[in-house]
Amino acid sequence: MKVRTLYLDSIHYEEPMLAYYILHLLENKKLTLDDDISKLDWEKPNHEQLAAMIKENKLGFHPIKIFSLKMDQNKFVFIFAASREEAIQYYLNTYQKQPLNCLQQLLEYELVRGNKAITFREMKKEHAKFPAVAGCCVRG
Repeated sequence: MKVRTLYLDSIHYEEPMLAYYILHLLENKKLTLDDDISKLDWEKPNHEQLAAMIKENKLGFHPIKIFSLKMDQNKFVFIFAASREEAIQYYLNTYQKQPLNCLQQLLEYELVRGNKAITFREMKKEHAKFPAVAGCCVRG
């Protein structure tokens, strides 16, 4: 696999550490986009510079995750949020009660909506503001 593919995937799948690591190596001419990923070496970057890039958020990452919050024995709500704490707080503000649990789910998880399958990653594109409720489901 080429560095270019891994770099683009790291941006698409919102993996900021990997994206900034590759960008840092590219900017310091220790790597090219056409190199094989076998050339990646965690010892090459200047870790202070890399930390500064991440803090500056040069690539504009604002990762949003999906959380499943259990409402009762058979009912769940899915909430898009930046963190578990933010999802719980949004749940409390929306439903005025404590969730039974809160578990992070994979954005690639596929579920059926209407007649078609859709991933949480695709559903996330339907929202302009976060946190947000993705939907509810009843088990059983």
